[in-house]
Amino acid sequence: MREIKKMKIKRVEKKMTEVKTRLSVYDLGGKVVDHINLDEKIFDGRVNKTLLYEAKKMYEANKRQCIGVAKTRAEVSGGGAKPWRQKGTGRARVGSSRNPIWRHGGAAFGPRPRDFGYLMPKKAARGALISSLNARLKENGIKPVVKMELSEAKTKVFSSVLSKLKVDGKILVVVDKMSPEVKRASGNLKNVSLMEGRNINARDVLLNECIVVEKEALLKLVERLK
Repeated sequence: MREIKKMKIKRVEKKMTEVKTRLSVYDLGGKVVDHINLDEKIFDGRVNKTLLYEAKKMYEANKRQCIGVAKTRAEVSGGGAKPWRQKGTGRARVGSSRNPIWRHGGAAFGPRPRDFGYLMPKKAARGALISSLNARLKENGIKPVVKMELSEAKTKVFSSVLSKLKVDGKILVVVDKMSPEVKRASGNLKNVSLMEGRNINARDVLLNECIVVEKEALLKLVERLK
């Protein structure tokens, strides 16, 4: 009985991790013109949430900027003379009028310029990117296109392409090489991000609900993840 239960559990796990690895490739008019088969060893449907959290935390820490600066007692102007002599006054000894406990004194533990960034192991960052892509693949959120080429560098043209592809929400457009026309046309769209395939990471994938990716960029990304 225990062996039968184990077999059933394994079957359920397989169903949960199944993803569609054969994707349709669309032209800019929204018609299917080709198909692409993804590597099943990479796109197996498994999503490591812990790894995704660690990757998101790292990328956000690397973007963080420390702009607050408080002056220490050494940096505050004044306070060169000793307020009173060391002994004989009956008061506590004081070396400077700019010490942190006095008014107009320096800050004891104020903010200072620092670097919050750090790096994950390369294997962990790669695993996080794979997990993020698997998460979007399970939601049918990856839409490959032949090539993102526009006749005019206009927002209206780019917006019509996205509507024909039937994508909405926050969209990440991934191209193999950035072209001036596509960059200019997508600049005014609020919920659209444009990136080259070599630069995307797990955070970029997680922040967007749908990924429109050029076929060439997707193939190079898969090759990079092997």
